[in-house]
This record gives sequence, C-alpha cells and structure tokens, in this order.
Amino acid sequence: MVSAVETLYFSRINSPIGLLTLAVSQRGLVALEFGAGKVGKGWVESAEKVAPYARQLEEYFAGRRQLFDLPLDLRGTDFQKRCWRELLKIPYGETRSYADIARAMGNPSAVRAVGLANGQNPIAIIVPCHRVIGSDGSLTGYGGGLESKRKLLELEGALSGSLV
Repeated sequence: MVSAVETLYFSRINSPIGLLTLAVSQRGLVALEFGAGKVGKGWVESAEKVAPYARQLEEYFAGRRQLFDLPLDLRGTDFQKRCWRELLKIPYGETRSYADIARAMGNPSAVRAVGLANGQNPIAIIVPCHRVIGSDGSLTGYGGGLESKRKLLELEGALSGSLV
C-alpha cells in the first residue's frame, strides 16, 4: 500500500530574534521553528502560502499585534494539544508558571508533563510557550534560547525585575 505524503508549504523569515521557519498545511500553521528548521519530505517552499502568518508575525514584532487570528494545525498527543490550547489562553503581556498551566488543565500534579509538552510545542511564539516561567518567577528553558525568551517577554511588557 502506498501512503501519500502530505504537502506542507514553508518559508523562512528574518525576525528580531533571528531566522524563523514557518510551515503550513491545508488546515493551518503546523510549525514555527527557530533557525532554518527541519524541512521534510513533501515540503514545498512557498512564501505566498506562508504570507498571512509572516505578516502577522511582522506586526507582532513591530508591536502592532497582540493576538494571532489565523488557523493552527496542532499535531501531538491529546495531552500536548490540551496543554498548547491552555498556552493560547495566556494573555499578551502576562506569564504563567508550569504549575498554573497544570492546575488550569485540571491536573495540578502534572507539572513535569506540562513542562515536557511545553518543550515539544511545534508552533513557537504564536502558541506562546515563552510566556511560561518557573514558579519562582525565573526564566526557564526555551527552544529559541533564554535570550530570545527574554526579548519576547520584553516586547510584550511582561518582563519585570522579578524575572531573572
């Protein structure tokens, strides 16, 4: 049996935190990765297909957009998707701890699992995993590096003196 390879359209954009790679399916944004990203089989370069997402990111980085409103194609386990949907509820300019996310999901003991799901978020920035910090207020790991996380939180006005 031959399985069809899904076509994903991708493009790369420059941003204040470096090169970003975006990939979209027929249903929405599948990936937003730091750097050149991992281009897979069936990926076709298309700035045109990615343009609406790139435009909203440019508006975000320019301080003119606080909410993204394009479709997402979240792919992961049920738990990961529940976690990522909870991240989407964190308002621009605010932060939450991993414990806050676990409690919001109705499973306060799942702090480590939330951390793992957060680390596997395939759609950085738009699914705002950068808004998740340690319970003590510290900046914690981030796929794009802590300096990128700091810059994103500064852009949003969410970085206070207590975040180190």
